Amino acid sequence: MIYGLLESFNDSILLLILVVVAMACIGGGIPPMLERRRRRSIENDLPSFLESLSDSVGAGRGLQEAMMEQSQSSNSLLANLLSETLKESHASSFEASLISFAAKTRSSQVQRVMMLVETAIQQDSSLQPILSDLSRDYERLNDLMNRRETELSGRGMLIVLFVSIGLPVLIAFIVGLFAPASKGFQIGAFNQTFSYFFAAASAVGVAVSGRMMGRLKDTLWWLPLWMALSMGLYLGAVKAVGG
Repeated sequence: MIYGLLESFNDSILLLILVVVAMACIGGGIPPMLERRRRRSIENDLPSFLESLSDSVGAGRGLQEAMMEQSQSSNSLLANLLSETLKESHASSFEASLISFAAKTRSSQVQRVMMLVETAIQQDSSLQPILSDLSRDYERLNDLMNRRETELSGRGMLIVLFVSIGLPVLIAFIVGLFAPASKGFQIGAFNQTFSYFFAAASAVGVAVSGRMMGRLKDTLWWLPLWMALSMGLYLGAVKAVGG
C-alpha cells in the first residue's frame, strides 16, 4: 500500500519539485530560528541584568567593576558575551568595549541600552537611577512582546495546520469516499487540480501566518515544505480512502 501511494506521486511533477526545494530550504530556515531564539534569550535576561547592575552601582561600585561581577555570577548567554568583551577590553577603552558588547549581542535592545549608558558616562550622570528605570521599562516591554508572540504564534500555527493539513485531508476523505477510484471514477485530472489549489492555499496560509508574527521573510523558507505537505496529504489521502 505504501509503495502504491509513493508511485501515485510520480504523476505530480510539481510535488516532486517542491519536495526537493523544501529539503534545500530547510537549511536556510533553521538559522533564522536559532538566531531569533538566541536574541530573545538575551533580551529576556536584560532586565534582571540591568537591575543587578543598578544595585551594584548603588552600592558604590564602578560600572566596569559591577559588569565584571555580574558576568562572573551568571551563566546566561548575555553574561558570557559580557565576560568575553571585558576580557578583551584591556587592549581598548571601556567605552569601546561597550560598543563591542552591544554588537556581539545583535540585539537592538542591548544596543540602545549601551548607547544610553555610554551617553550617561560622558555626561557624568548618575547611573543607578538610569539603570533602574531601564530595567523596569524593558521588563514591561519584554512581557508584552512575549505575550503577543505567544498569542500570535498559536493563531498563526492554527491557520497553517488547518489550511495545509486539516482542509486537504478533509476534502480528500470526501472525494475518496464518494468518488473512489476503485469504483471506476476517473478523477485523476480533478485530483491534480485540487492538489495545486491546496498548494496555493498553503502558501497563502503560511505567508499570512508569517506576516501576523512579523517574520514573513523567515517564514518563506518553510513555504515549499508546507506546500509539498499539503499536496502530498491530499493525493495520499485520496489514494488511501478511494483505493
